[in-house]
Amino acid sequence: MANFIVEFPLKTEKYQEDILDKRFEIGRQIYNSLVNVTQKRYKEMIKTKKYRTLLSLLTGNKKCDKEIWKQINDIRKQYGMSEYSFHEDVKQMQKHFKDNIDSFTAQKIATTLWKSYDKLFYGNGNKVYYKKYSELNSLEGKSNKTGIRIINDTLVWNGLEIPFIIDYDNYYEYQAIQCDICYNRIVRKYVRNKYKYYVQIVFKGNPPVKVDTETGEIKHYIGNGDVGIDIGTSTIAISSKSDVKILELADRIQNIENQKQKLLRKMDRSRRATNPDNYNENGTVKKQGNKKVIWNKSKHYIKYQNELRELYRKQADIRKYQHECLANYIISLGNKVYVEKMNFAGLQKRAKNTEKNDKGKFKRKKRFGKSLANKAPAMLLTIIDRKLGYYGEKLIEINTFEAKASQFNHFDGTYIKKSLSQRWNDFNGIKIQRDIYSAFLIMNISDDLKSFDIDKCNERFENFYLLHNLEVNRLTGKKNLSSIAI
Repeated sequence: MANFIVEFPLKTEKYQEDILDKRFEIGRQIYNSLVNVTQKRYKEMIKTKKYRTLLSLLTGNKKCDKEIWKQINDIRKQYGMSEYSFHEDVKQMQKHFKDNIDSFTAQKIATTLWKSYDKLFYGNGNKVYYKKYSELNSLEGKSNKTGIRIINDTLVWNGLEIPFIIDYDNYYEYQAIQCDICYNRIVRKYVRNKYKYYVQIVFKGNPPVKVDTETGEIKHYIGNGDVGIDIGTSTIAISSKSDVKILELADRIQNIENQKQKLLRKMDRSRRATNPDNYNENGTVKKQGNKKVIWNKSKHYIKYQNELRELYRKQADIRKYQHECLANYIISLGNKVYVEKMNFAGLQKRAKNTEKNDKGKFKRKKRFGKSLANKAPAMLLTIIDRKLGYYGEKLIEINTFEAKASQFNHFDGTYIKKSLSQRWNDFNGIKIQRDIYSAFLIMNISDDLKSFDIDKCNERFENFYLLHNLEVNRLTGKKNLSSIAI
């Protein structure tokens, strides 16, 4: 069953905020204690010859590796590396803090740590980290029957009773609060140099339909038909029967990015002035061997640190808002949304090999880490998939290596590899922007998700080319990203 989340601000008193802060800190300490316990078991497990041998036998073929994975999981269970083992571990810790943290909330802390190990086991993470002071800013329960509960528009949790603010004039909030509650989450956010507290209620079912209060019309709806999207590190091309677009992802965060750069330079100057003994003559940080470098922070530095924290919050909020709006637009174009399967984690990694260009200069090893962090294309795809799920649909990923949308020419069925700098396709005088054409091809993928349906391409090309030219005319004369090349 689908769930949806609505966030409400808590109407807290000062003493209640102090209690919540104390509980967030206790939650952090429980998490770190659990990391300490589980890391010892994990290190012992990876030392065993049998475990390392089984990992080396994995081929990447699911059918062939099925028996090997079964043996690996058995070893993990023997060493207590499972979610239920973590729940048993946290039970011993929670009883010392039962006046503040209930058992269900403690289990959710353990589940959060298990997710980190899950990523580590399946190659999506490098290490399990401890949480620094004030890093844990959310605590959640498992149901609305015990622990963190909502009773009559009030948050009730271990002696705390905090009302939350509901805008009953807001049709969406009014309809949402009528739904059944799955569980609740308390969130702490640092807003304008002060912590603010919210409750996020996870409701069962699909979210209510948003309605324009003035006209009474439905704000968001799902379209009918095929939609192809070609998503990059900072842009997205969209193709459908009714519209063609190429857009910069989260274009409103660039101004904040410029502010961040200025603030980081201020912080660096302040840190250097306050800690001159930590730097060499050439400006690099001195290596202290096994000793930890101690950094003193001036009042100005702490002030800049808080300003930077506020900018990160603004950037995250703007990015999420723009992605939500773009996702609503994309699903309004059609109910079958296709995208190439992307490995964004691979694009973030630095190049391993040191290479030189034609002029003999070393090529940069940096790739797209900063761009991906700012634009968060993977987040957009997750949001699209979630919104499609409300209508019984899902985001359809096509086989990138089999289809090769950036190389294919549907006019003659040939594949031509192009350099990244080549942003336009020329088909006997018909010039089409590369990313938009890829989105068009993805829209016309065959049922096998590996090849393109030539009949669909020929049938839909005339309409696509007309919409393509309208989009090119819209962007001509504007300041666009170099990757758009218009």
